[in-house]
Amino acid sequence: MAATLIDGRAIAQDVRAQVARDVAGFTAQTGVAPGLATVLVGDDPASAVYVANKRRACAEAGIADLHRHLPASASAAEVTALLLALNEDPACHGILLQRPLPDGLDDAALSALIAPDKDVDGLTPISAGRLMQGAPGLRPCTPVGVVELLDRHHVPLEGAEVVIVGRSDLVGKPVAHLLLQRNATVTICHSRTRDLPAVCARADVLVAAVGVPRLLGADAVKPGAAVIDVGMNRLPEGLCGDVDFDAVRAVAGLLTPVPGGVGPMTIAMLLRNTLEAARLQAAR
Repeated sequence: MAATLIDGRAIAQDVRAQVARDVAGFTAQTGVAPGLATVLVGDDPASAVYVANKRRACAEAGIADLHRHLPASASAAEVTALLLALNEDPACHGILLQRPLPDGLDDAALSALIAPDKDVDGLTPISAGRLMQGAPGLRPCTPVGVVELLDRHHVPLEGAEVVIVGRSDLVGKPVAHLLLQRNATVTICHSRTRDLPAVCARADVLVAAVGVPRLLGADAVKPGAAVIDVGMNRLPEGLCGDVDFDAVRAVAGLLTPVPGGVGPMTIAMLLRNTLEAARLQAAR
């Protein structure tokens, strides 16, 4: 029997609709709309599209659009000044520094300047530390979206064996910590893992987030497993994930398509994080 496909678009739309309702309630109660500052440095075409999509989603949810655009020639001092000013701006509840930055700008150093309570990407060192320790804080959007997809399909996580392929700070490591907090038993695989298919085939839940097209085939999937494909690879014939979709669909129990699986969840979780950031700041 073919795997049940996880409709990330439908789930993301449901999350966004709930966020819009909650934003309306927050604004009515406080008189303040949550505000998100997307910061775009330069004119990278893909980044411009991503930011435009985020801004459109904010408008639909009732979140104030506080977008800032600096030229590619902007210095580190200019970007620093902007981020520090947004940290102090009470109308700004969330800051998102769009990556990649132009050559000559230190992504990690600039991102670290974002106030942790406004770090809606959940990627600053303080946010990462809070996640690792299980302390309250904003969590990275894509990893939280992965967990949301599993929860929406009632995938048991407590005691489950989870294998994550990819150890990036953006996805692999945060997903691991989120699932550890749900009492899963987590293995992280990477380029030095021996016999990758055999390790993956133990998993009740398999998360592929390594950026290698169709790396994982049917031999890497336990029959009936939930397979979450975070990969987004552009090939001449179109987009594909890190999982060989057609082969794995015949084995898995649940499977995210690419596109239409994890991708739509990222913006939905960004909106939810912005509302959560506004709530935290209002409480203080």
